[in-house]
Amino acid sequence: MSDQQPSSADDVERVAPAGEATTPLASSQTRAILRLVLLLLFLSAGIWILYVLRGVILLLVLSMFFAYLIAPLIELFRRPVTLPGRRSVVLPRVIAIAMVYLMLFGSVGIAGYVVLPRLGTQVTELGRQIPIYMAHARDQLQAWRYFINPDHFPQAVREAVEKTFARTTDAAGDYLTYGFAGLLSLAGYLPWFILIPILAFFLLKDADAFRQSLLMALPRGRLRGRGARLFEDINDTLAAYIRAALLACLLIGAICTIGFMVIGVPYALLFGVLAGLLEFIPLVGPLVVAVGTSLVASFHSINQAVVVLLFLGTLRVVQDYVIFPRLVRRGIHIHPLGVIVAILCGAELSGIAGIFLAIPVVAVLSVGYRHWLEYRGSAGVVSDLLMPTKPAKGAAPKG
Repeated sequence: MSDQQPSSADDVERVAPAGEATTPLASSQTRAILRLVLLLLFLSAGIWILYVLRGVILLLVLSMFFAYLIAPLIELFRRPVTLPGRRSVVLPRVIAIAMVYLMLFGSVGIAGYVVLPRLGTQVTELGRQIPIYMAHARDQLQAWRYFINPDHFPQAVREAVEKTFARTTDAAGDYLTYGFAGLLSLAGYLPWFILIPILAFFLLKDADAFRQSLLMALPRGRLRGRGARLFEDINDTLAAYIRAALLACLLIGAICTIGFMVIGVPYALLFGVLAGLLEFIPLVGPLVVAVGTSLVASFHSINQAVVVLLFLGTLRVVQDYVIFPRLVRRGIHIHPLGVIVAILCGAELSGIAGIFLAIPVVAVLSVGYRHWLEYRGSAGVVSDLLMPTKPAKGAAPKG
């Protein structure tokens, strides 16, 4: 029994500190794992809440976009004006917003009065022509029999070719039909055209009050200063992106309408308006316009369809590498791979709404992450979570 006891008091002192030194290391690793698990849980809960409330969030985001769009006009109306014999006068914000609304909705009403009747006529004609286009496509695909004698091929090959052609025409017909039905389904969002200006009015009227309320919720000192810089960067980023994107929509819509008319594309006004509207959806919008326009043009002339593709391809290169960078100037700087991944994730989570919100959400998250790293002075959140906590100053070293 005496052999199992420590031989001296020095042995006891050497054993005890060694056992104590392992306890802080194990507990720090456990805390790091728990923090990582809690972070993942909070992120999962946040994503779930965003998914459930995606309709409301989309409405609020569209209202913010509208507010960002007309904010420069409001500031233009609120520039100080010096009157004779009096001090400079500044127009109240509410009156400036009302004047901008009146000017904007008046212009939209006049444009709608001129364009909508012709646009409605083209939508109706396209809906009537879709079955005719599909029948013509089936006849054209069956013309391969006149160039190649099908008797030279086994029956299985002939059946496979015919089934492939049939599936191709059916898929094209479904694409045009669903696209046409999607245009009609937009009528269900007409109440949003009333809600968006109302929400944007309050955002523009009380923007400074909202910002001050959020800042007052933060502790005084360094954190509140960091919050002010964060809000300013987010505001600049979203303002630059939204204004550039909306200007690009107007520009692309006008160029496509004129280009389609010059080329002789049927329903040029309809496809030009769609090109302008869908320009706001990265990658997916221009692709849908290119496929739909070239498909309809091919029913009239293959050469015309090729010219349409060349025109849209050239326009896309000029837009992505020349026009849009000069419109946005500063703000969002995301690698093209990040844009594609963000759009795919948004489409998987919320469909069209997710695609629409993907780039702004990634931009806001990137700005917030950069400010968080600067505030913490760290190299990354994950590295901080997995880094073991340093032992207390009074803890004995291992050994």
